[in-house]
Amino acid sequence: MICNLCPRSCGALRTETEGHGVCRMPALPVVARAALHMWEEPPISGTRGAGTVFFSGCSLGCVFCQNESISHRDFGKPVTVSRLREIFFELIAQGAHNIDLVNPTHYAHAVAQALAEPLPVPVVWNSGGYDRVETLRALEGKVQIYLPDLKYVTAEYAEKYSGAADYPAAAQAAILEMFRQTGPCAYDESGLLKRGVVIRHLVLPGKLAEAKRVMDWVSGHFAPGEVLFSLMSQYLPWGRAAEFPELNRRLRPSEARAAADYMAALGLEGFTQEPESAEHTYIPPFDLTGV
Repeated sequence: MICNLCPRSCGALRTETEGHGVCRMPALPVVARAALHMWEEPPISGTRGAGTVFFSGCSLGCVFCQNESISHRDFGKPVTVSRLREIFFELIAQGAHNIDLVNPTHYAHAVAQALAEPLPVPVVWNSGGYDRVETLRALEGKVQIYLPDLKYVTAEYAEKYSGAADYPAAAQAAILEMFRQTGPCAYDESGLLKRGVVIRHLVLPGKLAEAKRVMDWVSGHFAPGEVLFSLMSQYLPWGRAAEFPELNRRLRPSEARAAADYMAALGLEGFTQEPESAEHTYIPPFDLTGV
């Protein structure tokens, strides 16, 4: 395939075994782990967990990525589309409330094939937000819940820390398309999300003003309760963050409190995570479980 799935639109050749694009991945999906996951937002994890499939490779280059062993070092196992669908049903048999696809952007073609027939549970598109609108439109009706990051609204930060100056424009357009597809958040009788958009933002050290700008954008585009907002304050200097002095520290409690207070003042519905829980941040073992 000649790939233009993500906003890079690099037109790279991807065969079943090799990938020459920014994401470095072949056409077949590469998976590092498939297992129940209890650490997503509460209406996604529920009581039994999300059926999480972690894909390898990434078209972003975030210097603070906590999953850098699979996003940057590409650990994982190639699987066929039929095997990917089998994995979905194995997770459902284990009790998964939904199928949670983590970093699936560069495998949108394979995901669409694997979801040609509907699943009996919602599908969660859990991405870095760097999605192409045209690619998302090809998934309409196959994905019920979108869980994108909105990492930045400032191109300078996006270029410096993720290598993608176009990230803000691409992510904002993608989120608007996601909402067009799902409409406002809707829940089942147990309070689990069955349709909607949850926007995540990880507060970076010294970037409280950027977090506020992100929340301003969300507040300015969605009525209260239409989407959920997940404010994450559990930053640790993962990956290459040590190379950037301004990022080479934990978030101060005062920064986390100020961000949470701003979220409350805007009336954004959703979730916050305190920096004190950073030691307990769950990074799963990428050991090919369930693959």
